[in-house]
Amino acid sequence: MAAIGNRGAVKEATGFSVDDDVQRLRGAMKGAGTDEAALVEVLARRTIAQRQRIKEGYKQQVGKDLADDLDSELSGNFQKVVLGLLMTAPVYDAYELRNSIKGAGTEEAGLIDILASRTTEEVRVINAVYKKKHDNSLEDDVCGDTSGMFQRVLVSLLTDIYEAGEARWGTDEVKFLTVLCARNRSHLLKVFEEYQKVSGRDIEDSIKREMSGSLEEAFLAIVKTLRNKPGFFAERLHKSMKGLGTTDTVLIRIMVARAEIDMLDIKAEFFKMYGKTLYSFIKGDTSGDYRKILLELCGEDK
Repeated sequence: MAAIGNRGAVKEATGFSVDDDVQRLRGAMKGAGTDEAALVEVLARRTIAQRQRIKEGYKQQVGKDLADDLDSELSGNFQKVVLGLLMTAPVYDAYELRNSIKGAGTEEAGLIDILASRTTEEVRVINAVYKKKHDNSLEDDVCGDTSGMFQRVLVSLLTDIYEAGEARWGTDEVKFLTVLCARNRSHLLKVFEEYQKVSGRDIEDSIKREMSGSLEEAFLAIVKTLRNKPGFFAERLHKSMKGLGTTDTVLIRIMVARAEIDMLDIKAEFFKMYGKTLYSFIKGDTSGDYRKILLELCGEDK
């Protein structure tokens, strides 16, 4: 029943009662209109494990699927957050990866954000969940939708195997791939230090000089998540909200996926990097029930 991590903003609700929550959710969807505030209060203040219990209780008592009922009641970004909260972590990741691949045009950011930041074990479970749901393997779908060196990086992250193949690409790219996809964190951090000594340049600067586009983004994501995962997510959140318009797909994905894992650390890194709280950024960039539920997942303004 506990939260997945111990650095999340979403903690296990005390005095938790499945029956009470099911009744509140039923009440929130009864009659004309929906009581969104009740939905936020119940779903954003429960852990994933508690939400699974609520889903089971709802099915038993109402005879319908909670996600289906909420899907038909809600719309827009608020709906996306709520439906994401009802999924377990690997199911949500698999769902987001599927959307990144199957939407209009590939959303490379989604593939990079998830695959570069999840552990080998997490990726193994995501692969299994994806295969069960779609019959196709995630690797096949990624390969069908990407190409070149970028594809090779994603496949290496997915399978934890680097296939050397023929050196059709620049040797630097192949070297980066061989080293970075090894995924041994302490070893890689030493490699980065050594690289700095030998070349006089930080590995991130070299990646920026040598590469561009999705390939550059993927390699930078691997390095950044190894060095400081909460810092990586803080940067992605900032980028999703600064300037004109909001990249809601990125904002939603990180807020839902990290809420009970390392949101406290992400908030601390955000403040350190940008001198403003993540809470204030979200508050200024979103509105309505969508804003309310994201702020609940973010936790206090500090």
